[in-house]
Amino acid sequence: MSNYKKLIGENVYLAPLSRDHLAQFTVWMNDFSVTDYVGRSQAIVTDDAELVWYEGTQKNNECILSIIKKENDELIGNIGFHKIDHLNRYAELGIMIGENKNRSKGYGTEAIKLLLDFGFNYLNLHNITLTLLSANDRAKRCYEKAGFKEAGRIKECRFLNGKYYDRIYMQILSDEFNGDYIKNKEVK
Repeated sequence: MSNYKKLIGENVYLAPLSRDHLAQFTVWMNDFSVTDYVGRSQAIVTDDAELVWYEGTQKNNECILSIIKKENDELIGNIGFHKIDHLNRYAELGIMIGENKNRSKGYGTEAIKLLLDFGFNYLNLHNITLTLLSANDRAKRCYEKAGFKEAGRIKECRFLNGKYYDRIYMQILSDEFNGDYIKNKEVK
């Protein structure tokens, strides 16, 4: 499997999605340790469903990339912008780190910073938002490290494993972002 290095950081790089990655995504999207935190535990995901999702990302106004560890070219997740609105310079960010062994290692924060650098400095976005479940403290800390701030919440609107949780909205504006994270930029 070849990974094309689009955005290169210190420890990870972001590569265009590949059909070769879909089988691993299907495994992760059927794992409660992943889906409980991305709000997809009620879904039964098949290879065909992942292919439909993949083909949709190619047609819709989305920018989804695979997260790859530099040291060994291991696929560890995906990240991207959804609902890109170029007129209003807005997008929603989503991220998934598949294996527990790759969580809390800084890979997610680095991938987010790479994507924010790309979004603000190449796609000319101004406002990038995301949502998360209030039970996902690890993700909230990661987003805060990347510069996101809580913008609001809807109380007890998500039902998961017999309990209700808040949906938290976070955002970052272009003038709140600083840093030069993409290592393979040509123009400085």
